[in-house]
Amino acid sequence: MKKFKIIGIIVVIAIVVVGIFIYPKASMYFYGKKTASNTEKIAFYVPTGATFEEVLNELKAKEIIENIEKFQEYATLRNLKESTLEAGKYVFPKNVPYSKVVEDLRQGNGEKEAQVTFNNARTKQELAEKIALTVEVTAEDILNLILDENFTSKYGFTPTTINTMFIPNTYNVYWDISAEDLIAKLAKEYKRFWTPERKAKAKALNLSQTEVSTLASIVVCETIMMDEAPKIAGVYVNRLRRGIPLDADPTLVWILGDFTIKRVLNKYKEFDSPYNTYMYKGLPPGPIYIPSVQYIDAVLNYEKHDYIFFCAKEDFSGYSNFAKTNRQHEINARKYHKALNERKIYR
Repeated sequence: MKKFKIIGIIVVIAIVVVGIFIYPKASMYFYGKKTASNTEKIAFYVPTGATFEEVLNELKAKEIIENIEKFQEYATLRNLKESTLEAGKYVFPKNVPYSKVVEDLRQGNGEKEAQVTFNNARTKQELAEKIALTVEVTAEDILNLILDENFTSKYGFTPTTINTMFIPNTYNVYWDISAEDLIAKLAKEYKRFWTPERKAKAKALNLSQTEVSTLASIVVCETIMMDEAPKIAGVYVNRLRRGIPLDADPTLVWILGDFTIKRVLNKYKEFDSPYNTYMYKGLPPGPIYIPSVQYIDAVLNYEKHDYIFFCAKEDFSGYSNFAKTNRQHEINARKYHKALNERKIYR
């Protein structure tokens, strides 16, 4: 009887000892089955040189994990530590299991390539933010370079004209590409865009590539109607060739920096700025927008006609009324101003 009692005690002790070693691992196994509360696909970035603590805090901030200490315990058990973290962009599916989060981070399953897409940018700040949105470099990294005259001169531009080097498109790059290499890649794409055919058309216009893009930046601010863009470009080409000031309202809006303005007032025309195309003949010093390929081509393939004026149609269709004489233009302008007044649009 005593013998069985001793055996029973040994069994109990064995069970306890095994439990001490097995339970934590079993507990962690089931913890790994736990899923994040994200209800849709989520992008998570691990910067180069990030510490384990920083990554854990960001996982918590993104609501991918709930408890940092518990997750760290699980991650450590799965051999995820600071030395095994792989920088990159990780895309986790909705309700991602903790086990996959750890495995992806440990195996470096993050995306090594990223797509840089930018368009609809007016200012350098906006441009930099759009370029940096999907890569490791920051908008500040980009901005510092394109504001540096020594840097921009390497590509034949100034900080004023550098925006014309960026052709809106989608570009595949490495996620951890440096700001310098990223701009170098975009410079190569710029050269590729300017084919011999496009260069010949710019030469026929007696405009440089930068001037073509600058004019396109005005056209894009004048109309969203792509089918009318070549016609508006033709108006500005006519004015340039005749030595008539462009009188482009978007350049005044650019000076003001308030892009909500719908009605350009006469007092705005008195602002002394090289971008004031009412005050100074020719093109402004640089672009007022990042024009798309379509608008650059609209300038290169401008419509040939005799119009030197245009004004938005009073029906607010987005199209314009064109005129060859100032008298006809004033009639068109009065119709539009009347329509603005009826809608109580005073600025």
